[in-house]
Amino acid sequence: MMFQNREEAGRELAKKLEQYHGADAVVLALPRGGVAVGREIARELDLPLDIVVTRKIGHPDNPEYAICAVDEGGMLLCNEAEKNLLNEKWLKDEIGRQIKEAKRRTRVYRDGKKPAEIREKTAIIVDDGIATGLTMRLAVMAVKKQMPKRVIVAVPVAPMEVVEELERDADEVIVLSPPAEFAGAVGAHYREFEQVEDNTVVQFLEQGVRKIKK
Repeated sequence: MMFQNREEAGRELAKKLEQYHGADAVVLALPRGGVAVGREIARELDLPLDIVVTRKIGHPDNPEYAICAVDEGGMLLCNEAEKNLLNEKWLKDEIGRQIKEAKRRTRVYRDGKKPAEIREKTAIIVDDGIATGLTMRLAVMAVKKQMPKRVIVAVPVAPMEVVEELERDADEVIVLSPPAEFAGAVGAHYREFEQVEDNTVVQFLEQGVRKIKK
């Protein structure tokens, strides 16, 4: 399944989430690309938009291949088999770098604004797609610590084995493209897949944060 861009994917996901239109729910996007998807969902469903920041730790020989994910608080999720083969000092240093980057993104993107209140709400966690699943699975873990009523993962594309893992962690998983048809890379499912810059994320969140109930 091909999407023109992240905006189209977001609108298609919004159709699958129509029952949450105007509900007591929050759209939580993984920056950066997920925010472009999340903005469309939040706009179509009249919901607030916020972020959940998790960072991929890529393999030293193949940075696109995630071996771990970490959030700004240092919560870590790893492919243990891959992790055990790595140099411990390299991994410790890389974890530190990614925690620092997660904190930077949260600070820059929120620009002093408070995070959305998630407790007892439906949390809809979105991204522009999933490959290994580590960053999304960690995002689910981080969000669940905030005691939401329900956790939904909504993405355009994801491989079957990751969907099965997420179904154990989240209350519902929505994937537009059949998982069995995953093309091996998220970008392969988009005709337009340009990098989303920091200033664009800030702009999108500024539009979405107005709906967040304090």
